[in-house]
Amino acid sequence: MHPDLSPDLCARLREAFLAAGYTADGVVDVLGPQAHAALGRGEPEPARRASRDAGLAGTLIRLFLLGDTEPEAAVRAALGPVDLADAVANEIVTAEGRAGLDIRPYEDNWWVVADLDSDQRGAAVGADHVLGVGHASVSLARATARRPVGSLLDLGTGCGVQVLHASKHAARLTATDLSPRALALARGTAHLNELDVELLRGEWFDPVAGRRFDQVVCNPPFVVGPPRVDYVYRDSGLAGDGASALVVRRMPEHLTEGGVGQLLASWLHREGEDWAERVTSWLPPGVDAWFVQRDVADPALYVGTWLRDAGIDPRSPEGRAKASAWLDWFAAERVAGVGFGYVTLRRTDEADAEVVCEDLRHAYDDPLGPETARWLDNVAWLRAHGDELLTTRFTVPPTVVLEEVSAPGDEGWASVVRRLHRTDGPGWQHEVDEGTARLLAGCRGALPLADLLELLSLAYGELDPESAVSTVRELVRHGMLVPA
Repeated sequence: MHPDLSPDLCARLREAFLAAGYTADGVVDVLGPQAHAALGRGEPEPARRASRDAGLAGTLIRLFLLGDTEPEAAVRAALGPVDLADAVANEIVTAEGRAGLDIRPYEDNWWVVADLDSDQRGAAVGADHVLGVGHASVSLARATARRPVGSLLDLGTGCGVQVLHASKHAARLTATDLSPRALALARGTAHLNELDVELLRGEWFDPVAGRRFDQVVCNPPFVVGPPRVDYVYRDSGLAGDGASALVVRRMPEHLTEGGVGQLLASWLHREGEDWAERVTSWLPPGVDAWFVQRDVADPALYVGTWLRDAGIDPRSPEGRAKASAWLDWFAAERVAGVGFGYVTLRRTDEADAEVVCEDLRHAYDDPLGPETARWLDNVAWLRAHGDELLTTRFTVPPTVVLEEVSAPGDEGWASVVRRLHRTDGPGWQHEVDEGTARLLAGCRGALPLADLLELLSLAYGELDPESAVSTVRELVRHGMLVPA
């Protein structure tokens, strides 16, 4: 049995939350910035102290965010129009006065319904555990392009967090999941936030067979390892990186012409193999693709991280057995590391689809979503104007700077590294030679590229136009050079 978070029940729960001020803004107001920050670090005591005299909001904060046991009278008062028996029957709270589900305010004064994690439960999570808002889901949300679309599919919706973000720019929302429990909680998330979402149950793309969408987002069960399913939120039952490969391979057929799909993915780094060749082999024809690698994990670190994520102590007998089997599989498959990152796909009928694989492992603050949209625009511009680059006037955005590193030599300081650095977005960096640096210095929108090359050749010696055009294409893709 799963909770029945009906529209009526969620409407009453929403009324209770709003009356108490149990919203994203309300929680910050009650706790204050320091206690709220401490709670985010996993330090609950400052929040517990700050919520003592906060009335109904304080009760809900301690109940759902701190995992405290609250007196029955306080729970009844905080739930307002929600009958306590209904709340217990549908797992919202327990008869003992504790939270039964993780229902927490999120971002734009939304609420997300999920299962309690292992820390809240004080035990390992169940096989059908429904994950709440975690690092992966936030990463995908920040990396997703946000432009108005008619239809959007959230494949493998889990608790429904991607649907919340999508509701800001998509007219029609569809979400799928294999797990009945995930759909039950995602339904609660949708009802609590008064969203109209088509929820469908089934494996992978089966529930939407024959349908196409303007945008598809997916946070799949991408954990890499043996073909088994311990936890449905992370394990696909496919060996290795099979889940990521499946989604990349099949997503384009469910996109409208020009439609965009985005997903988190993992891929194997095998000894003697190029990861870029591996992931691009998954692509069907007619797809612009951008693979952005954010991290590469050592197999031992990877296994330990995912064991702890499920609440399993790697030092326990269960933990040792699972780690041993996992590492044996990695060794047999010659896995040297596990890559993780974002994949952006665009369906196009063009013969010259753009496929790019890049490392982006340095830290940056800006969300990747706007950059993703910009990358797609830049690729489209290059496709339309790629034969006209020599006749195009370019400018260097003010957010791009040139860094130089010099070393002492026989004749004074000599430049050893010239690096273009974009100070916004993901902070792209490109090492350039002296000729390219001079070329960019002349890109002020006054002269076409061919004229600049001719002037530089007269002043400093002949420059290779073909090499210059190749460099310009790469800089345009990264927004470090823009048409005037």
